[in-house]
Amino acid sequence: MQTRFHTKVTQDWQDWIREALAAGNAPADLLLTMKEHQFDDGVAREAISTALFGTATAPAAAHASALTPFHGRLDEGHVLHTPDRDVRVLLRIARPTIAVLDGVLSDEECDALKHMALPRLERSAVVGVADGVNTVMDIRTSDGAYFQRAESDLIRRIDARTAAIMRLPEDHGEGLQVMRYGQGGEYLPHFDYFQPDEKGSQPHLATGGQRISTLIMYLHDVDAGGETIFPRIDFSYVPRKGQALYFEYTAADGSLDPLSLHGGAPVMRGEKWIVTKWMRERAFAG
Repeated sequence: MQTRFHTKVTQDWQDWIREALAAGNAPADLLLTMKEHQFDDGVAREAISTALFGTATAPAAAHASALTPFHGRLDEGHVLHTPDRDVRVLLRIARPTIAVLDGVLSDEECDALKHMALPRLERSAVVGVADGVNTVMDIRTSDGAYFQRAESDLIRRIDARTAAIMRLPEDHGEGLQVMRYGQGGEYLPHFDYFQPDEKGSQPHLATGGQRISTLIMYLHDVDAGGETIFPRIDFSYVPRKGQALYFEYTAADGSLDPLSLHGGAPVMRGEKWIVTKWMRERAFAG
């Protein structure tokens, strides 16, 4: 007997899709559930895409919105040009805006940053929700070291390079932060942007505005574990020395994108070293 597939998504199913996405369920999981309930594959995909990208005025418009990627701020092309070196793009994802970049740092620069950070390392903190004060919490088990913009020739060179990659003025950037994760070290999934409705975000938003993009540069290969994960899109990146992961936090309509939720998986063997650059929407003087 031939199976009959559903070709219409009822309002109950549309509500379920929106609620499931808002709760952080991956689109692939939603698609699997709908197919198990005998939905036509194309119909299910269109319903999920519409919930992700917005309701279109006509079926053709919905189809176009799902096929036209939002490139974000990052320059197009396979090679990004900076003042002192070219950086190759290895991978792009449309939503959230993500790119894997190769050759961002040389081996010598990676080693020098680790050496400079060692005497400054302290237990990493996170921004407190209630008061905005940096607080040590178990969601982030790493040691960190901060560097002021342009405080040395090496830092000055990397500041200029990252600003060119991220296509924002250097004074929009926070100082570089080097972090070391030992065995078992992790950072539970979180957002890099400041939650606008949280009291603790207000002091940070007042000095440079919202964070808009992140560049994580990897200083060391990890023997096992330590991936940078985006759980809501089932994407993970395996650290590789000299490469970087670029991502933004806004969707095509300018809203803060919950799909940018990300974290650092536990290091299973060896160490994980990274250096992070955050960019603000205005000049940052902190």
